[in-house]
Order: sequence, then structure tokens, then C-alpha cells
Amino acid sequence: MNIQSATFRCSSQKLSQCPPDDRHEFAFIGRSNVGKSSLINMLTGRTGLAKVSGTPGKTRLINHFTINDEWSLVDLPGYGYAKVSRRERSGFSSLITDYVLNREQLYYLFVLVDSRHEPQRIDLEFIRFLGEHGVPFGIVFTKVDKLSQAQLNRNIDAYKKRLSEEWEELPGMFVSSSEQGRGRDEILDFIENCLERN
Repeated sequence: MNIQSATFRCSSQKLSQCPPDDRHEFAFIGRSNVGKSSLINMLTGRTGLAKVSGTPGKTRLINHFTINDEWSLVDLPGYGYAKVSRRERSGFSSLITDYVLNREQLYYLFVLVDSRHEPQRIDLEFIRFLGEHGVPFGIVFTKVDKLSQAQLNRNIDAYKKRLSEEWEELPGMFVSSSEQGRGRDEILDFIENCLERN
């Protein structure tokens, strides 16, 4: 897929504020500081489209971007960051769950996990939640440039083994490095194939 245009559309504090159109939405979510904004900028080829911050938990709204005037890329708030207040954490949770469960335009959810770490409980819980509610999703392993190929393979295998304990069929998996541009073609080709099927 060739990204010809990527424009910010709006931010939403709650589901009812999300734009009412019929474009398919491909959303990105993950723990805070997993590299989500960097990945979105890398995919779109637009430095600064999504705000990159050294402060985890910066994205607190649902941010909508229109791609090629054909589909929407949605940047969801990070989950599981401990330094925001408990009230704000529960707010993230309700905003995220409301969108994921009730947004009719959501076609696919990319769940970002940091490839440098073994399976984290909060990621596994969120993945389980998606499975229980039948939300179509895949896993994107980020920051793979920080690991050797052998380490990466070990960590991905650990994820597969852990998920196999609960899943008969594993979700789709992608590997990415925003610094190297790795994974860009695979993710965009996947989105393009989804759009062509509809």
C-alpha cells in the first residue's frame, strides 16, 4: 500500500464523539511507552503525525487519522501506566473498552507489545479480553532492532507458548522497528488485503 495522504481528523474523549462515517478503522493500542506513536509515524511516513513523547501515558484521547481518504487509523490511549491517578486509569479503561467493544467501524485492532520483554500480565489480560469478546486483532512486536534475531525468536516463541495455553488458533503476529522501518510493508499490505476483501 502506498500512503499518499495521512491527515489528523479529530480527537475523542468518549465513544459518542467518534466521527460518524463508514470508513473501516484500524486501531493501535498497547501499554504506555510501547512505541505506538513512533510506529504510526513510521507506517504513514509522516514524522510528527502522532505525537511522540518520552512521558508514558501521554495519549489520553482517541485520535483519528484519515489515510488516503479510504480508511481510518485510530490511535488509542495506552493502558496500564501506573503514574496516572487511579481515577484516570479507570477512565482509560472505560474509554478503551467502550471503543473496542462498541465501535462498529472498528475492523481490526493491532495490539503492540515490547519485544524486549517476556509476556507481561497486563498484555495477556488484554489479549484474553479481546478473545472473550471476539474482537479481531493481531500482535505487533515493537522495538525489534534492540534485540538480536536469536533473542527476538526466543521472546516471540515464549509468547506463542503462553498464548497456546488458552488459544486454539494464535492471532496474527507482526514484527516492527520504527527506527529501521521494519514491518511497515507487512502491516500495510495486511490492511490493504483487508480493504480489498470488503
